[in-house]
Amino acid sequence: MAVTLKDVAMRAGVSTSAVSRTFTKGASVSSKTRAKVERAADELGYSPNALASSLTTGRTKLIGLVSNNFHNPLFLEVFDRFTRGLQDRGLRPLLVNLSDETDPVNSVRMMRQYSVDGAIVASSTLPPSFAEAYRSAGIPVVHSFGRYAAAPQVHVVGIDNVACGRMAAETLIARGYKKVAFLGGPRDATSTQDRALGFLATLRNRAEIAVSVSYAQAYSFDAGRTEMMKLLRGDRAEAYFCGDDVLSVGALSAVQEAGLSVPGDIGIIGLNDMEMAAWQNINLTTIRQPVAEIISASIDLVVDTVEAPNRHPETRLFPCQVVERGTLRPLN
Repeated sequence: MAVTLKDVAMRAGVSTSAVSRTFTKGASVSSKTRAKVERAADELGYSPNALASSLTTGRTKLIGLVSNNFHNPLFLEVFDRFTRGLQDRGLRPLLVNLSDETDPVNSVRMMRQYSVDGAIVASSTLPPSFAEAYRSAGIPVVHSFGRYAAAPQVHVVGIDNVACGRMAAETLIARGYKKVAFLGGPRDATSTQDRALGFLATLRNRAEIAVSVSYAQAYSFDAGRTEMMKLLRGDRAEAYFCGDDVLSVGALSAVQEAGLSVPGDIGIIGLNDMEMAAWQNINLTTIRQPVAEIISASIDLVVDTVEAPNRHPETRLFPCQVVERGTLRPLN
């Protein structure tokens, strides 16, 4: 039989309410009573029932972790860091796979069914309105890797994707490329739109540089490979800014299969700096997104928002930087 709170109270010689207070964060209990209860709990092998505790406190300690891109290897790191970070805070992640959903109705319903304390929408492709639906439903929410806004409707933690697009363009200009291209992810993804905006705006007044744009069907290896194979059959560019590392790896595969070399024939720069980008056989020049810092700040913010649901929405942006490897020609 499972050890109960009543068993611990009898062993410790205290009331059941004293045991309950001992295991309730912030509750008042004397140090003497706490020591007796904890000793009795250890002797009996007792652990508080989280579900029963939630009925008393009104908190489930569940945080919904919602995402829609499980095909991107970067999200292995994202989920690892989020789950460990939440668990270190005594919270439990409820993972929600949106797959190709763009309507928040189903996931909001699930969050309500499980009475989550808060939610983190971890996606660089979903529009701001998705996370806003959570807030409208009364769920404290943070949009991690979300779209920058000067006056956001929900908390946003991430990077300035427009600035990253500018950074990629400036990197290609500095290396003397005269024919460049943007190979983005899905056309309707907010991160694709913003990265393209910064890239194209930087090159707009550079008459000596020819610029083209194309889009892959998804942020995936297969989509990047398929789109690059199509581009290689036409008038190819000298260098491509692939709006994501996994697209870059797919594009690199297509270039190599075509018998061309990187960076000799074609240069490639990605974005994210996922672990795979540093592998010797890939060696991708990319723009590093500080994933660990973004996730840590997202967890801090969702915890704070659970405690103060009416706090004013804010945006926290983290700077990115170019990581030099071997898929672009060296600087002159």
